[in-house]
Amino acid sequence: MVFPDAPPALLVLADGSVFPGWSFGATGTVMGEVVFNTGMTGYQEVMTDPSYSGQLVTFTYPELGNTGVNPDDEESARPHIKAAIARNICSIPSSWRSIQSLPNYLKTHGIPGIFGIDTRALTRRLRSEGAMNGALSTQILDPAELLRQLQEAPAMEGLNLVDQVTTPVVYEWTETTPTAWDYTATPAPPDDQPFTVVAVDFGIKRNILRRLASYGCRVIVVPARSSVELIMGYEPDGIFLSNGPGDPAAVTYAPKLVRDLLRYQRPTFGICMGHQVLGLSLGASTFKLKFGHRGLNQPCGLRQQVEITSQNHGFALEADSIPADQVAITHFNLNDRTVAGLAHKTLPVFSVQYHPEASPGPHDADYLFLKFVEAMGNYRQQRASTSA
Repeated sequence: MVFPDAPPALLVLADGSVFPGWSFGATGTVMGEVVFNTGMTGYQEVMTDPSYSGQLVTFTYPELGNTGVNPDDEESARPHIKAAIARNICSIPSSWRSIQSLPNYLKTHGIPGIFGIDTRALTRRLRSEGAMNGALSTQILDPAELLRQLQEAPAMEGLNLVDQVTTPVVYEWTETTPTAWDYTATPAPPDDQPFTVVAVDFGIKRNILRRLASYGCRVIVVPARSSVELIMGYEPDGIFLSNGPGDPAAVTYAPKLVRDLLRYQRPTFGICMGHQVLGLSLGASTFKLKFGHRGLNQPCGLRQQVEITSQNHGFALEADSIPADQVAITHFNLNDRTVAGLAHKTLPVFSVQYHPEASPGPHDADYLFLKFVEAMGNYRQQRASTSA
């Protein structure tokens, strides 16, 4: 819908494409990588996912804000997107869970948005030319001037954004998945002693932490630049490598940390950037995808077994660089055959490029949390038998 009092806004892409529209949310000028998300639900989870840091997100679903916003659906303490791009917006939400409209929510957090543009044309542009930098402004309405300023913005490739979103302090997470959301059994660990999981925070989502806690884990979250000594000082049964934003190859300290941790042979589970960092630690390389995978219905699998998955990433592991003597590819993205899962051949270590925590998205891959728990149970039994 078009609001009579909505001020004008302008979106300009690095290739010179111009998309005039109207402003919602905060005012100002922002620049970053323009991407698109094809999910029909979950706009609040997307906006608060730290993996979207530095990006202007185009929502392909034609109307945004129908269900407002609420604290339960936040994946972090604040929205991390640079801006929201929509066809239509709803300023009067209809949901018993809503406590605020989407425009007011973005305004509160200083996030600008633009609506009234042809998001289908924009998405087709990004698919054909690739994700690229863009500038959105409610202040600069001259396309040539906005493009001139945009040319000074850094590209996503080579950008380390993890340091901007990782936790500055160690903390313990105790909240489990709310009963109303709990769609799986949550088995307790052997002898009812919680497994200690140290989660390395590259930009972790809350629902990942909830799933780990729901499966009977004591979860300790540590900064991305933590030392091996700090992590192993908690005597973890398992190590979790989280999702996060930016170029994984630019987070040069992370693969070294993981490589050092692997020497302790603890069960290790990586998601999204954690998957990429694990691959880098084992000698693989990453590359930037043309327009990335961002949506809730990405098919992944191998050998006629398929999972429908939620994904959000703009980089991937180079298949030919993965050391086949050490690592097996367990999943491919079936849309483009990029690597979507790894498993070490001798260590209890595995990872996936997608998001099994289903926030938002399908539940097909929740079994991976159970796989991690079972690996920690096996490790604990082996340790007990060795010390007996």
